[in-house]
Amino acid sequence: MLRMATPNALAFVVQATVNMTEVWYVGQLGTTSLAAMAFIFPGLMLMQMLSGGAMGGATASAVARALGSGRTEDAHRLVWHALMLAISIGIGFTVLYLFIGEALLMAMGAREAALDEALSYGNILFGGVVAVWCANVMTGVFRGMGEMRFPAMLMAGGGIVQAILSGTLVLGWFGVPSLGIRGAAISVLVVSSSIAVLALCKLYLGKQVVRLKLENRRLEAVLFIDILRVGSLAAVSPFLSISSIMIVNGVISRFGDAVVAGYGIGSRLEFLLVPMVMGFGIAMNTMVGMNVGNRNIERAEHIAFVGGSAATLVTGIVGLTLAIFPHAWIGIFTDDPQTLAAGANYLRISGWAFAFQGMGLSLFFASQGAGTVVWPVIANFLRFGGAGGAALAVLVLGLSVEWAFISLAIGMTLYGIVTAGSIWLGAWRKI
Repeated sequence: MLRMATPNALAFVVQATVNMTEVWYVGQLGTTSLAAMAFIFPGLMLMQMLSGGAMGGATASAVARALGSGRTEDAHRLVWHALMLAISIGIGFTVLYLFIGEALLMAMGAREAALDEALSYGNILFGGVVAVWCANVMTGVFRGMGEMRFPAMLMAGGGIVQAILSGTLVLGWFGVPSLGIRGAAISVLVVSSSIAVLALCKLYLGKQVVRLKLENRRLEAVLFIDILRVGSLAAVSPFLSISSIMIVNGVISRFGDAVVAGYGIGSRLEFLLVPMVMGFGIAMNTMVGMNVGNRNIERAEHIAFVGGSAATLVTGIVGLTLAIFPHAWIGIFTDDPQTLAAGANYLRISGWAFAFQGMGLSLFFASQGAGTVVWPVIANFLRFGGAGGAALAVLVLGLSVEWAFISLAIGMTLYGIVTAGSIWLGAWRKI
């Protein structure tokens, strides 16, 4: 597991560091730009989580289960089906954004200059979001066959390029005119397009176990269903996670841009921890999928708890450390006193619950490999209830923002406990 997890974990940490670096770049533009980033960032993360986590994970699971059960030709055909799904869904989100993008941002509390900047980012990102989908789903194919190094190299290399390109376009390095927040969106699309092209070339020209063969391009409903029966239900979890952030942004926007920006910086720590967890989760997805394909359920469960324990330990240590020393994180991105205070407040209250978030997320990926994500999705509904509790505390009961943060922490805790408990009690034995 460590051999498979390490390349992914390192690559995802590079990617997450790039995301945090972009926040720092945007922070140099001022509090309004930072607040705009906080409003639009959930949209970017939704695309990353849906394409890489839900559908990319479902693709990896389908390929792993096909190989585990000896259906190699089906594994070849699954590549075409995954590609068609990535293109179609990406186009669908572009159209959806054109219709409801501005309304959603306003519903979250974006107004005036912050709304204008958020729209300038979103128009570019969602105009080319097909590239993000293709990059993440195609790298999922490699992970499904157990090939972790190549997609990790693409992600790490792309992250380095994105960090340089984003700084150049956002802040105007090397004599290039500063594009402000729009530059960050352009850098995402350039890097995603490059990763997608390189992955497709490797799948077509390479000698790996699963390839993009022209003779296997005939599409079959049963193989679409094999991906979608896991991916469609798994997609509920990212929607709930991002909807939670959007609700909380809308709730706390009444406390001012500084509180929104501070919470945005603090909550981004969760997204920095996600890549570390995904390193274990993706390895677990493939290992569990191959064992379930071979009907070795007991070993699949053992794999899940070994990986889940490791993910819990990592996220727990980071969360507790920054709950005690929150300015070590918040101070990286801003020196505004109000923003610092708001971000530190969030971490002090919620940091202890990050361990349960890591537990739940890692076992979500393991459950994808098993081909059943019903209980992780139910657990995520409980986590989503934390956002509902935050809205109730602030909007109905008139309580302080601290109560909103407490509610979010309780939701994270329930997410981890219920997901782990379902596997322990035999959810996979009924497959």
